[in-house]
Amino acid sequence: MYFPFLAEAPEFNTQALDGLRQPLESGEITLHRSAGAATYPARFQLVLAANPCPCGLSSGKAIDCRCTAMQRRRYFDRLSGPFLDRIDLQIEVPRVNATHLGSGRGEETTATVARRVAEARRAQRARLQPLGITRNADLPGTILRGVLALPTRTTATADRQLERGLLSVRGLHRVLKLAWTISDLAGQERPQPADIDVALQLRHHAQGAIT
Repeated sequence: MYFPFLAEAPEFNTQALDGLRQPLESGEITLHRSAGAATYPARFQLVLAANPCPCGLSSGKAIDCRCTAMQRRRYFDRLSGPFLDRIDLQIEVPRVNATHLGSGRGEETTATVARRVAEARRAQRARLQPLGITRNADLPGTILRGVLALPTRTTATADRQLERGLLSVRGLHRVLKLAWTISDLAGQERPQPADIDVALQLRHHAQGAIT
């Protein structure tokens, strides 16, 4: 598994970014040439980062930012809707200040997080191995709506967003997969309504950084 990182994502050519849509969806890339076509494996986890505006100063109080609303809109319009629809986590990263650096809030150690992730991966494998799958990320919509279908009371918030056009079918499936991972990290048997809500927030919360 590769983890390409694209810094300053809106500075990339829109066509180049949209060219990643199919590999992100299928895990394969097909090259067409005059002599024929060839398909290669291309499974990767894409990580993007973007400034909050062209000058990068509009976070926080944004007192130093001189970008107009139109400039900000053009900046983020380079990331097309269909492309962003394939980005599961979209997280805003606030500006760090001296208070944050000196807070000593007792964050978890890397070892603690690694143990929880390993346990979540084991739970995924145990649940999905009979289906011929090892990771939540590889779950197709047919299984999410079939064998692993969640009660409507659990998915109600996401279902409403789908009905209102705020979420595509692809987006709904990605929210469900993320909710299963959130549930696994919490050591639960299956996602709860709160896990669906968190997955939706992580999908729609971006302005300053996209992952």
